[in-house]
Amino acid sequence: MLVTGSSGLIGSEVCTHFSKLGHKIYGVDNNQRAIFFGPQGDTSWRLKELQKTLPLFEHHEVDIRDRIKVLDLIKQIKPDAIVHTAAQPSHDKAASIPFDDFDVNAVGTLNLLEATRQFCLESPFVHMSTNKVYGDAPNGIKLKEHDTRWDFDDPTYANGIPETFSIDQCKHSLFGASKVAADIMVQEYGRYFGMATCCLRGGCLTGPSHSGVELHGFLSYLVKCNIERKTYKIFGYKGKQVRDNIHSEDVVSFIDLFLQNPRSGEVYNLGGGKANSCSIIEAFEICESYSGKKQKYEYIEENRIGDHICYYSDLTKVKKDYPEFAFQNNLESTIKQIIVAQNYKK
Repeated sequence: MLVTGSSGLIGSEVCTHFSKLGHKIYGVDNNQRAIFFGPQGDTSWRLKELQKTLPLFEHHEVDIRDRIKVLDLIKQIKPDAIVHTAAQPSHDKAASIPFDDFDVNAVGTLNLLEATRQFCLESPFVHMSTNKVYGDAPNGIKLKEHDTRWDFDDPTYANGIPETFSIDQCKHSLFGASKVAADIMVQEYGRYFGMATCCLRGGCLTGPSHSGVELHGFLSYLVKCNIERKTYKIFGYKGKQVRDNIHSEDVVSFIDLFLQNPRSGEVYNLGGGKANSCSIIEAFEICESYSGKKQKYEYIEENRIGDHICYYSDLTKVKKDYPEFAFQNNLESTIKQIIVAQNYKK
């Protein structure tokens, strides 16, 4: 199995899970997060853990933008599955590095797809996409305001945003646009060439292994601020904007099910759903209840470009196609795990 972004949150979880099942893991990562986000985004510590604890793990420091090296590596390895988690993950950062953002997210994905088509056509290809492919279109849904959160006020979206929701004619951020390009290309290789591919349009992916920074990593960064007594910045919407959160272990659990029974050109909204959604101020309250520390924050009236006011995944299709899928971690247990991890890192 080849895993890109193998030192990141989801990639490292994939490596750990499948290595324990006896799979040889070829990890591809060049610690680009340290370049994008500075020392706080550095994931070299996670690579060292993988090399120390996983005897079936083999690291390859390859930049997925390097087409020749990607083609050569996949030709050499011919992996039986590809899990592509590498990305420039911040919609805020993308505006300042548009070429890097598109080259990593869109062109890098194309390089991997074409290498897979040429050298291991039968191998399933899982792509970590994002709910940002929907742009700010969910903000056009009628909303109702509660004391601590916004919520949908349209029964059509009582269970959240489905995969059929439009990704067109809305503002995405440059990050969202580059991920749309990758998402559509993964679908196209599935449909056009008959490859087993799926796009997982993730909500807020999180867990204790996340190296959260201000521009990326909602719960991880929020907890980090709480534990280290730093000021967390809320951007608009009264702090009531809602995200659905999913633990990295649960993401990998779904990936495992897909690889056991792959489909062609599929798309799944894979978040925590309504049950594991929270607003920023609700996340403050949960974090404070377990850490015993009051959250320090600053409110900034202007919202982030393309930010969702309310978003949670409709999991109907996930459960229909893979009825065995079940969450092992809920929102509160996930936050508790992140707090423990942050205290350990101090």
